[in-house]
Amino acid sequence: MSKKLLEHIVTPTDLRKLNVSQLPELAQELREFIIDIVSVKEGHLGASLGVVELTIALHYVFDTPNDLLVWDVGHQAYGHKILTERRTKFHTNRQLGGISGFPKRSESVYDTFGVGHSSTAISAALGMALASQLKGENKHHIAVVGDASIASGMAFEGLNHAGVTDANLLVILNDNAIGIDPSVGALKNYLTAVKEGKNPKQNNMIKSLNFNYSGPIDGHDLPGLIKELERLKNVKGPKFLHLITTKGKGLQKAEEDQVKYHAPGKFDAVTGEIIKQSTEDLAPKFQDVFGLTLVELAKENPKIIGITPAMPSGSSMKFMMEAFPERAFDVGIAEQHAVTLSAGMATQGMVVFCNIYSTFLQRAYDQVIHDVALQNLPVIFCLDRAGLVGEDGATHHGVFDLAYLRCIPNMIIYAPKDETDLQNILYTASLGLKKPIAIRYPRGRGKNVDWKLPVNFQKIEIGKAQKLRKGKKIAVLSTGTIGYNVTMALNELEDSGAFAHYHFGFVKPLDEKKLHKICDKFATIITVEDGVTTGGFGSAVLEFSAKNDYVNEIFLCGVPDYFIEHGTVDELQQFCNIDIDGLKSLFSGLLGEEGHDED
Repeated sequence: MSKKLLEHIVTPTDLRKLNVSQLPELAQELREFIIDIVSVKEGHLGASLGVVELTIALHYVFDTPNDLLVWDVGHQAYGHKILTERRTKFHTNRQLGGISGFPKRSESVYDTFGVGHSSTAISAALGMALASQLKGENKHHIAVVGDASIASGMAFEGLNHAGVTDANLLVILNDNAIGIDPSVGALKNYLTAVKEGKNPKQNNMIKSLNFNYSGPIDGHDLPGLIKELERLKNVKGPKFLHLITTKGKGLQKAEEDQVKYHAPGKFDAVTGEIIKQSTEDLAPKFQDVFGLTLVELAKENPKIIGITPAMPSGSSMKFMMEAFPERAFDVGIAEQHAVTLSAGMATQGMVVFCNIYSTFLQRAYDQVIHDVALQNLPVIFCLDRAGLVGEDGATHHGVFDLAYLRCIPNMIIYAPKDETDLQNILYTASLGLKKPIAIRYPRGRGKNVDWKLPVNFQKIEIGKAQKLRKGKKIAVLSTGTIGYNVTMALNELEDSGAFAHYHFGFVKPLDEKKLHKICDKFATIITVEDGVTTGGFGSAVLEFSAKNDYVNEIFLCGVPDYFIEHGTVDELQQFCNIDIDGLKSLFSGLLGEEGHDED
């Protein structure tokens, strides 16, 4: 189909020149445009396909950007970006130097609020609405929230506050019964009952919060949507519109397998068939090492529990949920609840593996401190997606965990160097610890093609560092899987024998005995991590050095003190100079200085 309508739309002003009768044709063009590009460039697919009609209707009815539109999470905002001056740039989506995969204030005036994590839209839009009141401005403020996101505590906090204001706020519930994985919980059941007409109108919980409720209506009926939005423009105070949509709408494969087509990778734009890549010669994903190992451990220990906040597929907790459904819990998008639920179970002697993406544990920081560490409860935090995660960008990089966890008393922090190291620390933790532990590991695959679950796990000694390479002049201290880059860089040096390499899996407690020996022997020390250097592993080594009056020259390699944008992991490691070539260059330069000093 020729994109005869879409190719003439640069801004929503152009969109509003069309007749309502032309909008379904535009929706088809927009859907095909998204499919064509994402099939090749990859990205989040299903969520954006599901809100094509809603996106068009919102920009058609409301005077964006003067009226303020906030997308919760932002997975569904591709159509919004295309209609707001970024159609010709959309092929650069999520690529280094290209547009962000999420709404971003610095990118466009139409992106009114930066998002990437769930359940922030209602609070943000309410804040904008109250500010507009105070300034005497007559604006509309719209928050588009999914049914998985609205179950989160923060969304309810926003609804609770909005209900006692007269703010000009419209909350649109995009109800498709799925986030990344299927939605869970009592609220999901309630919304299902509403859609099926099983709840009497007087029993509407949204109305009870003082919202003017309308719906549920078909979110793919463009004329009906526009008519209802036009009506709501004239309704005063907080309003709530309940839409029923289909994630992946318009691509049959995406509608049939909504989990897989949330972010399917490359696929055939016509058939929807995912282009399969052979995994025969690839190492396992770290998430699968975690998930499969947890099942093996759970077979032997009936006290083992698995908990994840809405990420059973992404974290591979799905394996535990399939094997032991009564001992594995998806609590929905509720990181705070997940942590305190884990703490509650730990008080009763359960061995709790709380699996949360590193970037999402930030949302439960007080619970980690107040509910777990302060009470010294041995919760096992498994932090997937630690380090630089790639194309999702600044909102999703797990680069702060070492810094924000290291300052918490009682916390053990471990970063395994490879797949076997990960399974062994999981085994060690399962045996019972006297303190909470955070185990961080990256997104993506390891390096060991022959990895498999061993017959015998090996217990790891808490707080013990490991020497990987002997050396004479300079010591390199790495933590976690970034140590692979160190090893490869050292292997390529002509005088690699000058460098000793140590794996500090335990960032807390540090192996101080080993550090004393290192500081006594080596005048120059390099620390390497895939987290922020401000407050991270290198900072811990500097603190140790200062505390013990050492005068070693210490170089910190890691993520610098600003937010890293999107790109491939390799590109971002190169940007931070922690890729193999960057480390090799650093090592060579320091070795030259060492040689010059000795002369």
